[in-house]
Amino acid sequence: MASPNDLHFQEFEEAAELLSADPKASTLSMSASDTSATAGGGEDVKLDLSEDEEGQEESSELLGGQKPSGGFWTFEYYESFFNVDTVQVLDRVKGSVLPLPGKNFIKHYLRSNPDLYGPFWICVTLVFSVAISGNLSTFLSEMGNPAYHYRPQFHRVTIAAVVIFMYAWLVPIGLWGFLTWRQGAERQIGGYSFLETVCVYGYSLFIYIPTSVLWIIPFEWLRWTLILVAMIISGSVLVLTFWPVVRDDTKVMAVATVVTIVVLHTLLAIGCKMYFFQTAIHVPTLIPTTPSTHITLATNSH
Repeated sequence: MASPNDLHFQEFEEAAELLSADPKASTLSMSASDTSATAGGGEDVKLDLSEDEEGQEESSELLGGQKPSGGFWTFEYYESFFNVDTVQVLDRVKGSVLPLPGKNFIKHYLRSNPDLYGPFWICVTLVFSVAISGNLSTFLSEMGNPAYHYRPQFHRVTIAAVVIFMYAWLVPIGLWGFLTWRQGAERQIGGYSFLETVCVYGYSLFIYIPTSVLWIIPFEWLRWTLILVAMIISGSVLVLTFWPVVRDDTKVMAVATVVTIVVLHTLLAIGCKMYFFQTAIHVPTLIPTTPSTHITLATNSH
């Protein structure tokens, strides 16, 4: 019959063999007391919890919504930027056309989940709506001019795409870089991520899509009224979003930042109106009249 010391030594050898075979395995050794060992035969219980721990880690990742992201050269990296559903996009569009005081667009609608799906398609739709509506507006305004011959102006699509996409990307890049710099200079200044800044600017342009369609109506007072309403709505989204970030800065810098945001937004709206929706000026054509010639017949008297 083996002594208790021999049993403990055998247990140590078996545990060492298991660990050498699988170093990552977790073992749990439960040995009974000397009295219970004598009565029950001194059985040891060894449990391998490595598989259970891996399963718990996988389930925690699924419950926490954490997805492994690859490098920027992979498709999975950019797929997360378009991970939104129709309900979320419509809710954010509604928030961009109905700005309310005290409601920050990023905190109330994005909720730490900014996307590029909505801003991308809003910019694409705005490009074609501005270019097509501008062509129709020119055609309707020149319809009564017999000297006018309609030619589709496809170059307007290119110009609209360059202007709108440059505004929707370059201005947020500049604003994000400025706020990041001010955040380092003034510790109390907060900030948004680059993706959040681009997302706000993209959704703020949605109001110009129905506005550009209504610009087809050939009444200048109506066009300027629509552009004023669109600028107020769209500009309010930007001001209500970025003012809480810059208001803790110095007074001069805070006011200058907000004024710059509003001025650039106004230049985009007025520039699109003046270039794509020009009012045709009809100059009356003067028909030259030939002066009447008087022929005098002179008779020679002989």
